[in-house]
Amino acid sequence: MTTVWLVDRQFDSKGLVRLTYATEDGERMHTKELAEQRLVTGDGITAGRDVDESALGESPADEVERFAAEASKMAAEHDLDDVV
Repeated sequence: MTTVWLVDRQFDSKGLVRLTYATEDGERMHTKELAEQRLVTGDGITAGRDVDESALGESPADEVERFAAEASKMAAEHDLDDVV
């Protein structure tokens, strides 16, 4: 398992939220989509999560630096299971 941290969330017009988690070096990422309603009725979005290595992809080259900065900040300020 690899620890990844929330670095981005995007809302679309269809009521979906795309969450992007990245490793602290920003090189690898994991995305998850869920219904916007789940943000209200679910357990919330956690600062980080452990994912299987096979669920990780390469981050876009133009996002690596930003993902690294955001992931490092989240890791420094939150526990993995903190709701953010």
